[in-house]
Amino acid sequence: MFKQFLQKNLIWIVLAIVLIGGAFFLFAEIADDVFEKEKFQIDQMASQFVSSIQSDTLDSIFGFITELGAVWLIATGSIIVGIILLFYPSNRLWRVLYFAVTMIGISVLTSSLKELFERDRPNLIQEYDGTGYSFPSGHSTGPMVFYGFIIYLIIRSRFPLVAKWIVGIVLGLLIFLIGFSRIYLGVHYASDVIGGFLLGFAWLATNIAILEITIRKNT
Repeated sequence: MFKQFLQKNLIWIVLAIVLIGGAFFLFAEIADDVFEKEKFQIDQMASQFVSSIQSDTLDSIFGFITELGAVWLIATGSIIVGIILLFYPSNRLWRVLYFAVTMIGISVLTSSLKELFERDRPNLIQEYDGTGYSFPSGHSTGPMVFYGFIIYLIIRSRFPLVAKWIVGIVLGLLIFLIGFSRIYLGVHYASDVIGGFLLGFAWLATNIAILEITIRKNT
């Protein structure tokens, strides 16, 4: 059965390996430059762009959006999602286990890497959780993994296709806006956010791939 699964899904497996490997590779490239304290042109370009669009209205909007990626909200949301998964129609225990591993793992990874690279933030602003080290952005890794896992669950659900597309697009846009809010508010460099997105995606995709293989192997 498992061999048949591998044969039928060979293209998807190869695609997953390419995407995960590519994301890890790009993150490693950015991380190496951060470690060497290199300057990123995209950081300067993003800063100039933000300066050109800043306004009191956008300050309020992105101040709200950034809270949707706050540690307390992601942690609370993870507990709620974990409880909901206990009532999932099938393979609920595997989904709960991998969801927990995914969320706890990205938290440990992000915290450990911040301590490793010790990159200073462009600005220290406690109001927007702009304290501590800067790379990678926790407001990029956390939402990517949390909202990304919800997108995966919706895709694997029995919801209508239209609903799946709507939820996927909305949550995908939310992930991007939370990351951008960190740049707009001046508490992260663009390279922090991009690095966070890449790390979060690679970790998320790895865990989902293993989860899918585990479910197929045990059914």
